[in-house]
Amino acid sequence: MSGKNTGGKERIKPKAIGQLLAIVKYELLWNVRKKKFIGTLTAAFAITTLTLILPVVLRSMNNMPIEDNPDYVISNSGVGGLMLFLFALVTVMNSVSGEFESGTIVTLLTKPVSRTIVFVGKIIAAITTILAAYTILYVYMVIGGTLIYGPQNNLNLIPLCFLADVLSTLVWISIILAIGSLSKNTILTAVAGIIIFLAMNVGSSIISVFTESSWVLHYLPGSGATGYVKKPGQTTPLGSISTGTDNIAKIIVQYMLNPSANITYIKVELGGRPQGGALSLFKELYSEPLSLVLYRSLTVAAIYIAALMLLGWFSFKRAQILE
Repeated sequence: MSGKNTGGKERIKPKAIGQLLAIVKYELLWNVRKKKFIGTLTAAFAITTLTLILPVVLRSMNNMPIEDNPDYVISNSGVGGLMLFLFALVTVMNSVSGEFESGTIVTLLTKPVSRTIVFVGKIIAAITTILAAYTILYVYMVIGGTLIYGPQNNLNLIPLCFLADVLSTLVWISIILAIGSLSKNTILTAVAGIIIFLAMNVGSSIISVFTESSWVLHYLPGSGATGYVKKPGQTTPLGSISTGTDNIAKIIVQYMLNPSANITYIKVELGGRPQGGALSLFKELYSEPLSLVLYRSLTVAAIYIAALMLLGWFSFKRAQILE
């Protein structure tokens, strides 16, 4: 009886979910078959393997035994800014623009499916693809690190690092999707994405080191401003860290291990003869709590993703098919 009395809304919902799942399935199969995606995944494996075995090879060449390092995996966690960008680029660079260039958007929109469902399906497929790739890489890093450097500490933080890397990648995915929806051109999308990546990582890093306006770089995607992590009352830094959206995984690890630590930003002073060696060129600017930096990085990443996804969806929804 319930099947005969289904109302309009009850029939529409299953139909929309079925359309969404069909688009996600199609996009997933398309993503994993891309030669560019397979090449990027292979490169990520090669870099991870090199990171694991290079210290072993160097110590072997110098007849030095391999020492246990229980912090190896957690200290090398994070996919890295370049790989975050490349995974985002090869996954979505032609996700929207390719439909217009090949003309498949005409066929797609003749079907009884809304553009919103198409756009959301592409995003879900991209996220699922990234989740699968990062899962394989993280498992590989944990197994390899344990086999080579012995039992590892703080592996409970790996899921947080994994989610942080997915969030960082979503920032680049939203940027590339917005460019693709606006331009409807794959080459222009790829070129613009690479230019933005270089400007945000190379440009902002140089600005943060040589100027005192590094606080502005908290609000840009990429590597952001660089500083030293220090505990209150201690003069020896725990290490260096950058504050941009590409480094959320490393910020989370430092915060979980040292919740009371601060980040002290530095500047390199040029000109004149350094007094006291090269280290005298580095000038400490100011410090702020690591918890504040983590909060800012997460907030900024969420704002970028929401704003750029909305821009991409609006452009895709309003795009003229026969331009």
